[in-house]
Amino acid sequence: MIVARSSLAGAGTRTAALAFGGLGIGAQSCTETYNGSTWTAGGAMSAARYYLAGAGTNTAALAFGGFCGGGARSCTETYNGTSWSTGGVMIKARQFLAGAGTNTAALAFGGYCSTTSLTCTETYNGTSWTAGGALSTSRYTLAGAGTNTATLAFGGYTNTPFAFRACTETYNGSTWSTCTAMITARRCLAGAGTNTAAIAFGGLNSSYTMVACTETYNGSTWTAGGAMITARTVLAGAGTNTAALGFGGAAPGNVACTESYVASVSIQVCTL
Repeated sequence: MIVARSSLAGAGTRTAALAFGGLGIGAQSCTETYNGSTWTAGGAMSAARYYLAGAGTNTAALAFGGFCGGGARSCTETYNGTSWSTGGVMIKARQFLAGAGTNTAALAFGGYCSTTSLTCTETYNGTSWTAGGALSTSRYTLAGAGTNTATLAFGGYTNTPFAFRACTETYNGSTWSTCTAMITARRCLAGAGTNTAAIAFGGLNSSYTMVACTETYNGSTWTAGGAMITARTVLAGAGTNTAALGFGGAAPGNVACTESYVASVSIQVCTL
């Protein structure tokens, strides 16, 4: 990547990805697009922030929530492939949340605000946010995959009680249901794919160790996949469970490296 950063968000596919926001030397507003081999600078976000979430594609993306300055943010921005525009404000300002869906049909869930891990879910219709069904387990620094009516939420951390989470939940557009737990409980991970074909990678485990482990989900169980080359946390992801992209993060300092996952083979395509 052009700018080494952690706590960023991503959208798109393995060969057409978007990276935005994050924490580098302070909060970042920069955007980068990936064509399968190189990153190129895109239009800057209106609001620099980190610990945000994203959804959509590299030419039709959504950025929402996050943190900058005095606290959690509720602002939303949409990207048209060139520039960002302001969208509807979220109902609940929050950071460390997860997202899924498209720029006109997105889902925001979990997160953290005012010392509390959250269960609240919101749906976006391209203009405004509406309250949805609450998660079964409150958590933040989780990951998500899928659409706004067929979503998977996995991993994360709760502060009541303090615990790393392996739990998985699926959303049908109105309610969340508990599914099979992940093999490795972790927070600050990344995810990609759908609610029945997802991938989870990277993060921080319950021993507070950065991990490189990958797991894939088939709609009922999690299975171990090929490990990442660089163990890292607070990274971003894009793509599918068989063609994923992992980029940025902390290992422990901010990194610019990108890795591409094809089936069960992880290939580093740029250096730290």
